[in-house]
Amino acid sequence: MTAGTPHSAPARAVSGAPQIRSRILPFPVTGQELVLIGVIAVLWTALGFMTSSFLTPGSLQPLLTSVAPIALIGVGMTIVIITGGIDISVAAALMVTSVVTAKLLVDGGLPLLPAMLISMALGAALGSLNGLLIAFGRVHAIIITFGTANLFLFLGLRIFGSATVNGIPDTFAFFGRGEAGRTAGVPHSFFITLLVAAAAWWYLRHTPGGRHFFAVGGDMEAARLAGVRVKRQLLIAYTLTGLLVGLAACFTIALGTSTLDQSVGSGRELAVIAAVVIGGTSILGGRGSVLGTVLGALLVQSVASGVTQLGWPSQLADLFVGLFIIIAVGADILRQRARRKP
Repeated sequence: MTAGTPHSAPARAVSGAPQIRSRILPFPVTGQELVLIGVIAVLWTALGFMTSSFLTPGSLQPLLTSVAPIALIGVGMTIVIITGGIDISVAAALMVTSVVTAKLLVDGGLPLLPAMLISMALGAALGSLNGLLIAFGRVHAIIITFGTANLFLFLGLRIFGSATVNGIPDTFAFFGRGEAGRTAGVPHSFFITLLVAAAAWWYLRHTPGGRHFFAVGGDMEAARLAGVRVKRQLLIAYTLTGLLVGLAACFTIALGTSTLDQSVGSGRELAVIAAVVIGGTSILGGRGSVLGTVLGALLVQSVASGVTQLGWPSQLADLFVGLFIIIAVGADILRQRARRKP
Protein backbone atom coordinates (compact mmCIF):
# COMPACT_ATOMS: atom_id res chain seq x y z
CA MET A 1 0.00 0.00 0.00
CA THR A 2 1.45 3.35 -1.03
CA ALA A 3 1.96 6.33 1.18
CA GLY A 4 -0.81 8.18 -0.65
CA THR A 5 -3.46 5.59 0.10
CA PRO A 6 -4.75 7.10 3.36
CA HIS A 7 -5.76 10.23 1.44
CA SER A 8 -6.78 8.92 -1.96
CA ALA A 9 -8.80 5.79 -1.23
CA PRO A 10 -11.17 7.23 1.36
CA ALA A 11 -11.68 10.29 -0.81
CA ARG A 12 -13.09 8.01 -3.51
CA ALA A 13 -15.40 6.34 -1.03
CA VAL A 14 -18.81 7.79 -0.36
CA SER A 15 -18.44 11.56 -0.21
CA GLY A 16 -22.09 12.53 -0.34
CA ALA A 17 -24.94 12.88 -2.81
CA PRO A 18 -24.34 14.20 -6.35
CA GLN A 19 -24.02 17.98 -6.54
CA ILE A 20 -26.22 20.14 -8.76
CA ARG A 21 -25.10 23.51 -10.11
CA SER A 22 -27.80 26.14 -9.72
CA ARG A 23 -28.03 29.37 -11.69
CA ILE A 24 -29.52 31.10 -8.66
CA LEU A 25 -27.36 29.80 -5.79
CA PRO A 26 -23.61 30.60 -5.74
CA PHE A 27 -22.67 27.07 -4.62
CA PRO A 28 -23.55 23.50 -5.66
CA VAL A 29 -26.43 21.81 -3.87
CA THR A 30 -27.91 18.33 -3.76
CA GLY A 31 -31.35 17.37 -4.98
CA GLN A 32 -32.49 16.97 -1.36
CA GLU A 33 -31.33 20.49 -0.52
CA LEU A 34 -33.16 21.93 -3.53
CA VAL A 35 -36.33 20.13 -2.44
CA LEU A 36 -36.00 21.53 1.08
CA ILE A 37 -35.48 25.06 -0.22
CA GLY A 38 -38.63 24.65 -2.33
CA VAL A 39 -40.65 23.22 0.58
CA ILE A 40 -39.58 26.05 2.91
CA ALA A 41 -40.42 28.66 0.24
CA VAL A 42 -43.88 27.14 -0.29
CA LEU A 43 -44.46 26.83 3.48
CA TRP A 44 -43.46 30.42 4.17
CA THR A 45 -45.62 31.67 1.31
CA ALA A 46 -48.62 29.69 2.58
CA LEU A 47 -48.11 30.87 6.16
CA GLY A 48 -47.72 34.43 4.89
CA PHE A 49 -51.19 34.20 3.32
CA MET A 50 -52.76 32.38 6.28
CA THR A 51 -51.42 34.74 8.96
CA SER A 52 -50.30 38.27 8.23
CA SER A 53 -47.81 38.29 11.10
CA PHE A 54 -45.61 35.38 9.94
CA LEU A 55 -43.51 37.20 7.34
CA THR A 56 -42.73 40.11 9.65
CA PRO A 57 -39.49 40.86 11.53
CA GLY A 58 -41.31 40.28 14.81
CA SER A 59 -41.95 36.68 13.75
CA LEU A 60 -38.93 35.79 11.61
CA GLN A 61 -36.29 37.12 14.02
CA PRO A 62 -37.40 34.88 16.94
CA LEU A 63 -37.70 32.01 14.45
CA LEU A 64 -34.08 32.37 13.32
CA THR A 65 -32.96 32.77 16.94
CA SER A 66 -34.64 29.50 17.91
CA VAL A 67 -33.25 27.74 14.83
CA ALA A 68 -29.64 28.63 15.75
CA PRO A 69 -28.93 26.21 18.65
CA ILE A 70 -30.69 23.30 16.91
CA ALA A 71 -28.85 23.84 13.63
CA LEU A 72 -25.55 24.42 15.46
CA ILE A 73 -25.72 21.13 17.34
CA GLY A 74 -27.03 19.61 14.12
CA VAL A 75 -23.75 20.43 12.36
CA GLY A 76 -21.91 18.19 14.81
CA MET A 77 -24.65 15.56 14.71
CA THR A 78 -24.41 15.50 10.92
CA ILE A 79 -20.73 14.53 11.13
CA VAL A 80 -21.50 11.92 13.78
CA ILE A 81 -24.25 10.32 11.68
CA ILE A 82 -22.06 10.47 8.57
CA THR A 83 -19.62 8.21 10.45
CA GLY A 84 -22.45 5.75 11.08
CA GLY A 85 -23.05 6.79 14.69
CA ILE A 86 -25.57 8.86 16.63
CA ASP A 87 -25.50 10.96 19.80
CA ILE A 88 -28.68 11.00 21.87
CA SER A 89 -26.90 12.58 24.84
CA VAL A 90 -26.78 16.10 23.35
CA ALA A 91 -29.86 17.33 25.25
CA ALA A 92 -28.47 16.18 28.60
CA ALA A 93 -25.05 17.64 27.71
CA LEU A 94 -26.78 20.92 26.84
CA MET A 95 -28.40 20.87 30.27
CA VAL A 96 -25.05 20.37 32.03
CA THR A 97 -23.20 23.04 30.07
CA SER A 98 -26.08 25.51 30.45
CA VAL A 99 -26.43 25.17 34.22
CA VAL A 100 -22.67 25.25 34.86
CA THR A 101 -22.23 28.31 32.65
CA ALA A 102 -25.26 30.05 34.17
CA LYS A 103 -23.96 29.47 37.71
CA LEU A 104 -20.55 30.81 36.72
CA LEU A 105 -22.20 33.92 35.32
CA VAL A 106 -24.17 34.45 38.52
CA ASP A 107 -21.45 33.59 41.03
CA GLY A 108 -18.31 34.61 39.18
CA GLY A 109 -19.50 37.47 37.01
CA LEU A 110 -17.52 36.15 34.03
CA PRO A 111 -17.38 38.28 30.86
CA LEU A 112 -18.68 36.93 27.56
CA LEU A 113 -15.54 35.38 26.04
CA PRO A 114 -14.29 33.42 29.11
CA ALA A 115 -17.83 32.18 29.78
CA MET A 116 -18.11 31.01 26.15
CA LEU A 117 -14.76 29.25 26.25
CA ILE A 118 -15.58 27.46 29.51
CA SER A 119 -18.96 26.33 28.18
CA MET A 120 -17.41 25.06 24.94
CA ALA A 121 -14.55 23.33 26.79
CA LEU A 122 -17.01 21.57 29.10
CA GLY A 123 -19.14 20.50 26.14
CA ALA A 124 -16.05 19.21 24.32
CA ALA A 125 -15.07 17.20 27.42
CA LEU A 126 -18.51 15.57 27.57
CA GLY A 127 -18.39 14.86 23.85
CA SER A 128 -14.90 13.40 24.05
CA LEU A 129 -16.12 11.01 26.76
CA ASN A 130 -18.65 9.69 24.25
CA GLY A 131 -15.97 9.53 21.57
CA LEU A 132 -13.52 7.62 23.71
CA LEU A 133 -16.11 5.07 24.83
CA ILE A 134 -17.39 4.55 21.28
CA ALA A 135 -13.99 4.51 19.54
CA PHE A 136 -12.23 2.22 22.00
CA GLY A 137 -15.14 0.39 23.64
CA ARG A 138 -16.38 -1.14 20.38
CA VAL A 139 -20.01 -0.69 21.51
CA HIS A 140 -22.64 0.86 19.24
CA ALA A 141 -23.02 4.61 19.65
CA ILE A 142 -26.71 4.48 20.55
CA ILE A 143 -25.94 2.29 23.58
CA ILE A 144 -23.05 4.44 24.78
CA THR A 145 -24.85 7.77 24.31
CA PHE A 146 -28.01 6.43 25.93
CA GLY A 147 -25.91 5.59 28.97
CA THR A 148 -24.06 8.92 29.02
CA ALA A 149 -27.36 10.78 28.46
CA ASN A 150 -28.60 9.40 31.77
CA LEU A 151 -25.25 10.13 33.41
CA PHE A 152 -25.25 13.74 32.16
CA LEU A 153 -28.89 14.17 33.18
CA PHE A 154 -28.13 13.01 36.72
CA LEU A 155 -25.13 15.35 36.85
CA GLY A 156 -27.18 18.29 35.61
CA LEU A 157 -29.94 17.70 38.14
CA ARG A 158 -27.39 17.49 40.94
CA ILE A 159 -25.86 20.79 39.89
CA PHE A 160 -29.30 22.40 39.74
CA GLY A 161 -29.95 21.07 43.24
CA SER A 162 -33.75 21.08 42.83
CA ALA A 163 -33.72 24.84 42.34
CA THR A 164 -33.66 27.27 39.45
CA VAL A 165 -30.66 29.45 38.68
CA ASN A 166 -31.82 33.02 39.22
CA GLY A 167 -30.36 36.42 38.57
CA ILE A 168 -28.45 35.49 35.40
CA PRO A 169 -26.84 38.67 34.02
CA ASP A 170 -27.22 39.74 30.40
CA THR A 171 -23.65 38.71 29.55
CA PHE A 172 -24.89 36.82 26.49
CA ALA A 173 -27.10 39.66 25.24
CA PHE A 174 -25.02 39.54 22.04
CA PHE A 175 -26.76 36.23 21.28
CA GLY A 176 -30.16 37.29 22.59
CA ARG A 177 -33.48 38.43 21.20
CA GLY A 178 -33.16 42.21 21.60
CA GLU A 179 -31.49 44.85 19.46
CA ALA A 180 -28.11 44.01 21.00
CA GLY A 181 -28.44 40.49 19.59
CA ARG A 182 -29.05 41.50 15.96
CA THR A 183 -27.26 43.12 13.03
CA ALA A 184 -29.27 44.25 10.00
CA GLY A 185 -32.23 42.48 11.57
CA VAL A 186 -30.52 39.06 11.60
CA PRO A 187 -29.73 37.44 14.98
CA HIS A 188 -26.01 37.11 15.74
CA SER A 189 -26.55 33.51 16.87
CA PHE A 190 -27.91 32.64 13.42
CA PHE A 191 -24.99 34.40 11.72
CA ILE A 192 -22.54 32.36 13.82
CA THR A 193 -24.41 29.15 13.03
CA LEU A 194 -24.18 29.87 9.30
CA LEU A 195 -20.43 30.54 9.62
CA VAL A 196 -19.90 27.26 11.49
CA ALA A 197 -22.01 25.38 8.93
CA ALA A 198 -20.07 26.94 6.04
CA ALA A 199 -16.74 25.97 7.63
CA ALA A 200 -17.97 22.41 8.22
CA TRP A 201 -19.29 22.19 4.64
CA TRP A 202 -15.94 23.28 3.24
CA TYR A 203 -13.99 20.91 5.48
CA LEU A 204 -16.14 17.91 4.66
CA ARG A 205 -16.10 18.53 0.91
CA HIS A 206 -12.61 19.84 0.26
CA THR A 207 -10.17 18.21 2.69
CA PRO A 208 -8.92 14.62 3.06
CA GLY A 209 -9.78 14.70 6.77
CA GLY A 210 -13.36 15.67 6.01
CA ARG A 211 -13.75 12.95 3.38
CA HIS A 212 -12.43 10.42 5.87
CA PHE A 213 -15.64 10.88 7.88
CA PHE A 214 -17.62 9.71 4.83
CA ALA A 215 -15.23 6.79 4.36
CA VAL A 216 -15.72 5.67 7.98
CA GLY A 217 -19.50 5.75 7.58
CA GLY A 218 -19.44 4.11 4.17
CA ASP A 219 -17.41 1.10 5.29
CA MET A 220 -15.48 1.33 8.53
CA GLU A 221 -13.37 -1.76 7.95
CA ALA A 222 -12.48 -0.74 4.39
CA ALA A 223 -11.55 2.72 5.65
CA ARG A 224 -9.30 1.20 8.32
CA LEU A 225 -7.58 -1.04 5.75
CA ALA A 226 -7.11 2.01 3.50
CA GLY A 227 -5.18 3.76 6.24
CA VAL A 228 -7.84 5.97 7.83
CA ARG A 229 -7.37 6.40 11.57
CA VAL A 230 -10.92 5.41 12.36
CA LYS A 231 -10.74 5.82 16.13
CA ARG A 232 -9.33 9.31 15.80
CA GLN A 233 -12.07 10.30 13.35
CA LEU A 234 -14.76 9.04 15.72
CA LEU A 235 -13.20 10.88 18.66
CA ILE A 236 -13.05 14.11 16.64
CA ALA A 237 -16.69 13.78 15.53
CA TYR A 238 -18.09 13.39 19.06
CA THR A 239 -15.74 15.97 20.59
CA LEU A 240 -16.74 18.52 17.95
CA THR A 241 -20.41 17.82 18.63
CA GLY A 242 -19.84 18.42 22.34
CA LEU A 243 -17.99 21.65 21.63
CA LEU A 244 -20.94 22.91 19.56
CA VAL A 245 -23.31 21.87 22.35
CA GLY A 246 -21.30 24.14 24.65
CA LEU A 247 -21.68 27.06 22.25
CA ALA A 248 -25.39 26.28 21.84
CA ALA A 249 -25.69 26.48 25.63
CA CYS A 250 -24.63 30.13 25.41
CA PHE A 251 -27.35 30.72 22.80
CA THR A 252 -29.89 28.93 24.99
CA ILE A 253 -29.08 31.01 28.06
CA ALA A 254 -29.41 34.16 25.95
CA LEU A 255 -32.86 33.04 24.73
CA GLY A 256 -34.35 32.96 28.20
CA THR A 257 -34.90 35.48 30.94
CA SER A 258 -32.68 35.84 33.99
CA THR A 259 -33.81 32.37 35.17
CA LEU A 260 -32.76 28.89 34.08
CA ASP A 261 -34.73 25.80 35.12
CA GLN A 262 -34.30 22.05 34.85
CA SER A 263 -36.27 21.79 31.61
CA VAL A 264 -33.40 23.35 29.65
CA GLY A 265 -32.42 21.11 26.75
CA SER A 266 -35.44 18.84 27.16
CA GLY A 267 -36.32 17.20 23.83
CA ARG A 268 -33.56 18.99 21.91
CA GLU A 269 -31.96 15.71 20.82
CA LEU A 270 -35.15 14.82 18.93
CA ALA A 271 -35.29 18.21 17.19
CA VAL A 272 -31.62 17.96 16.23
CA ILE A 273 -31.85 14.43 14.85
CA ALA A 274 -35.04 15.38 12.98
CA ALA A 275 -33.26 18.34 11.37
CA VAL A 276 -30.30 16.16 10.34
CA VAL A 277 -32.41 13.34 8.89
CA ILE A 278 -34.84 15.67 7.11
CA GLY A 279 -31.79 17.51 5.76
CA GLY A 280 -30.75 14.43 3.82
CA THR A 281 -28.08 12.83 6.01
CA SER A 282 -28.34 9.07 5.73
CA ILE A 283 -29.11 7.42 9.05
CA LEU A 284 -27.08 4.48 7.71
CA GLY A 285 -23.95 6.62 7.47
CA GLY A 286 -21.66 7.56 4.61
CA ARG A 287 -23.68 10.46 3.23
CA GLY A 288 -24.76 13.81 4.65
CA SER A 289 -25.01 17.56 4.26
CA VAL A 290 -24.59 20.36 6.81
CA LEU A 291 -26.49 22.73 4.50
CA GLY A 292 -29.33 20.23 4.48
CA THR A 293 -29.22 20.15 8.28
CA VAL A 294 -29.56 23.94 8.54
CA LEU A 295 -32.48 23.79 6.10
CA GLY A 296 -33.98 20.89 8.06
CA ALA A 297 -33.76 22.87 11.31
CA LEU A 298 -35.36 25.85 9.59
CA LEU A 299 -38.19 23.66 8.30
CA VAL A 300 -38.80 22.04 11.70
CA GLN A 301 -38.94 25.39 13.50
CA SER A 302 -41.04 26.98 10.75
CA VAL A 303 -43.63 24.24 11.16
CA ALA A 304 -43.68 24.72 14.94
CA SER A 305 -43.94 28.50 14.61
CA GLY A 306 -46.64 28.28 11.96
CA VAL A 307 -48.76 25.87 14.00
CA THR A 308 -48.51 28.19 17.02
CA GLN A 309 -49.40 31.34 15.07
CA LEU A 310 -52.37 29.64 13.41
CA GLY A 311 -53.68 28.58 16.81
CA TRP A 312 -53.66 24.90 15.88
CA PRO A 313 -53.03 22.13 18.45
CA SER A 314 -49.29 21.86 19.16
CA GLN A 315 -49.41 18.10 18.51
CA LEU A 316 -49.85 18.86 14.80
CA ALA A 317 -46.29 20.19 14.65
CA ASP A 318 -45.03 16.81 15.90
CA LEU A 319 -47.25 15.06 13.34
CA PHE A 320 -45.90 17.10 10.43
CA VAL A 321 -42.27 16.70 11.52
CA GLY A 322 -42.83 12.95 11.97
CA LEU A 323 -44.18 12.72 8.43
CA PHE A 324 -41.16 14.62 7.10
CA ILE A 325 -38.82 12.19 8.91
CA ILE A 326 -40.62 9.13 7.53
CA ILE A 327 -40.49 10.55 4.00
CA ALA A 328 -36.79 11.42 4.33
CA VAL A 329 -35.82 8.02 5.75
CA GLY A 330 -37.97 6.20 3.20
CA ALA A 331 -36.35 8.11 0.33
CA ASP A 332 -32.90 7.30 1.74
CA ILE A 333 -33.68 3.57 1.95
CA LEU A 334 -34.96 3.58 -1.63
CA ARG A 335 -31.77 5.33 -2.79
CA GLN A 336 -29.63 2.76 -0.97
CA ARG A 337 -31.53 -0.12 -2.58
CA ALA A 338 -31.27 1.46 -6.02
CA ARG A 339 -27.49 1.78 -5.65
CA ARG A 340 -27.15 -1.90 -4.72
CA LYS A 341 -28.93 -3.07 -7.86
CA PRO A 342 -26.58 -4.25 -10.63
